Amino acid sequence: MKQPVTVVILAAGLGTRMKSNKAKVLHQAGGDTLLNHIIRAALHVAPPEGIVAVVGHQAAQVRESVKVPGIRFAEQSEQKGTGHAVLCAREAVAQNGGQLFILNGDGPLLRSETLAALIRHASEDNLAGALITTEMDDPSGYGRIVRDDHGHIAAIVEQKAASPEQLKIQEVNPGLYCFKAAPFWEHIGEIQPNNAAREYYLTDMVEILRRHGHRVAPFLVPDATELLGINTRVELAVADGILRARKARDLMLSGVTIENPDSVTIDVNVDIQPDTVIEANVQLRGETRIGTGCRIGTGSVLRDCEIADNVTILPYVVADASRIGANSAIGPFSRLRLNADAGADTHIGNFVELKKTRLGAGSKAQHLAYLGDAAIGEGVNIGAGTITCNYDGQKKHPTSIADGVFVGSNSTLVAPLEISEGAYIAAGSVITKPVEADALAIGRAYQVDKPGWAKRRRESQKQAEKKA
Repeated sequence: MKQPVTVVILAAGLGTRMKSNKAKVLHQAGGDTLLNHIIRAALHVAPPEGIVAVVGHQAAQVRESVKVPGIRFAEQSEQKGTGHAVLCAREAVAQNGGQLFILNGDGPLLRSETLAALIRHASEDNLAGALITTEMDDPSGYGRIVRDDHGHIAAIVEQKAASPEQLKIQEVNPGLYCFKAAPFWEHIGEIQPNNAAREYYLTDMVEILRRHGHRVAPFLVPDATELLGINTRVELAVADGILRARKARDLMLSGVTIENPDSVTIDVNVDIQPDTVIEANVQLRGETRIGTGCRIGTGSVLRDCEIADNVTILPYVVADASRIGANSAIGPFSRLRLNADAGADTHIGNFVELKKTRLGAGSKAQHLAYLGDAAIGEGVNIGAGTITCNYDGQKKHPTSIADGVFVGSNSTLVAPLEISEGAYIAAGSVITKPVEADALAIGRAYQVDKPGWAKRRRESQKQAEKKA
């Protein structure tokens, strides 16, 4: 029977070197928080209810930031070291069997494959656990791994306590562990704050377990970048770049064309189907979903959008929390926001803005229009320069345009307003009253011509200049 797995994620620190008032694990790389990245990796070895995040600084905000339901939390109200943090989670985890992972909440680059390999290594019968190690050209700041004659870990020596000979060791401890739960919980109470910082160091568990006849093995990971912990904004930027490069590579291997991968910004939670083309300098943010056969034009920025199949988005479209139906064409220089919904086969052209507006299938707004708080039916034509006047200075009002309506250029639709099916709005009209089905609505003043007026005006101006 498969052994249960519990994951404890240490996420209580403020991160003073970040020079921020925000808890370190709330900072983002690759479009998600550092903590959510490590939770995503942990979900490959444990179910949500088997994951416990130890929170401290800004605990409420950290809890709210976690996207996965079922994750549990323990609180470390006073930071007394990594060993103390794990002790704070003791009541929330299974202590009598299975495997216990202990991970850092500031390591967003850790791969799920590495965790799976670590648990296999730590499950060997003759081991009490295993911890990840890696080799660094410059190991400064990290605890050094001291091995015994059998290749197991004899001790982890912190840099401040290391001898000159130990400081030459390049194999280090990034702080990622997998223990067999029973011996770990049996002996964790033996950790003592016998150090200059008066903190409870989790690294002491290796020596404690060894003293009781248990062995802890190293698990060497060759790629040290995968184990990068975030302590500064510089390291945050490095991690962001690595995560985005991974995302772009994964998408390309899945069948997405990215014309200039180094120029795009794609968040880790974005989903793109095969045979879609992403042009240069595109930003795809949040939970954006893009179907197959689409083209996303240069400079476009899409956040939390749903794009159906075979959509063409021309350059410099900005869309936020909006939906675009299949076979539609958007842009260039269009803006969709606040749950705008463009149906299938729609056309939204240059300098057209939709805000809280539904545009029905086959409808078009090709040029220079503002459509706010509107419900627009199918097969509607919105002429250039049309606006819905949805705000009266105090509150917003809706506009309803039924199927098959033709709205002429430069029309002003004053909400609240209802235009019924098949109606025709004459160009240049100001429409303030409901329009019945199949009617022609004209809302403009009569043209008045005054013969000779311009000539007389010029002559009058010349006379005035002479007198001056």
